[in-house]
Amino acid sequence: MFVIMRQAKKWPAALLLATSVFVCLLLSGCESEQPKIVSHQGMTMGTTFTVKWVSSQSDTELNKLIDNTLVDINQSMSTYIPDSELSILNRTPPGEPLSVSEPLAHVLALSKKISVETEGAFDNTVGPLVNLWGFGPDGRVVKAPRQSELDGVRDRVGYDYVKIEGTQVVKQRQSYVDLSAIAKGYGVDLLADLLEAKGIESYLVEIGGELRARGLKPNGDEWRIAIESPTTAAERTIQRIIAVKNVGIATSGDYRNYFEEDGVRFSHTIDPATGRPISHKLVSVTVLMPTCAEADALATAMMVMGPEKAYKFAETHKLSVFLLVKTDTGFEEKMTPGFNQFLVQ
Repeated sequence: MFVIMRQAKKWPAALLLATSVFVCLLLSGCESEQPKIVSHQGMTMGTTFTVKWVSSQSDTELNKLIDNTLVDINQSMSTYIPDSELSILNRTPPGEPLSVSEPLAHVLALSKKISVETEGAFDNTVGPLVNLWGFGPDGRVVKAPRQSELDGVRDRVGYDYVKIEGTQVVKQRQSYVDLSAIAKGYGVDLLADLLEAKGIESYLVEIGGELRARGLKPNGDEWRIAIESPTTAAERTIQRIIAVKNVGIATSGDYRNYFEEDGVRFSHTIDPATGRPISHKLVSVTVLMPTCAEADALATAMMVMGPEKAYKFAETHKLSVFLLVKTDTGFEEKMTPGFNQFLVQ
């Protein structure tokens, strides 16, 4: 056996130093390519939004796409923009067909589906009543409307007065459609779809407290969401924390948006059946669903239902729901078995 021995070459010290610096720079570059949470935030629909996703680097182009998507949703579904699609629909005379965009038609159809499922507890034509009570684009009031005013408006309220066939919409009465109880959730879903189309598998999207989560954070943990305690205090406190992935989350409550008259508190949540603000003891509902739009609408519907009916509805439909009910000594928690699995504390 022959072994060929080669004399070792002696490298100049300067070259060795340069090589070591190159290796350090290379390793440093590798570290910067590790997945991290990238964030983009701003204002939309009269509230804030935050989009977080797991990536090795930020993406200016994706940020622009997010902003443009939100502008499009607002231009389609806002009642505050005079030339939005929804504003045009609300001005369209009864019996006159109007062709709308596919996104608006989709949200109108989904709204009607949930209205049927909840027996009218969710009703996107409740807008005139919302405005009459001072919680819509017409501005605040400090006095409850008279019964004659309520009677004059209730004649226009009823989800079945809006007919949808494909992208054709016809109102049977001078109905006023308000999508504020589902549009934010739909916006969350649309941004989630945008991220997934870009190949992003882990994200947390939030608009005005409505969320959708997918995948895991870089450290392997699920996304953690805090459920707020129902207090009117300036300093917000946490009631519960849940860990989630692959789910939409929405919370509806009546403890911040209200007005008082003669010691009586009037909630912004209007019961379509009575035309009046809710008066039961349910103060907060959190719903988990596959999509945020569904969760958003159902949270509103269950706030209208009240604690007993809402819990029974959740049980019947096997929903993951968390209720907070006001008692003489504080608040009682009620949660379905499906919700319990998400609890962290």
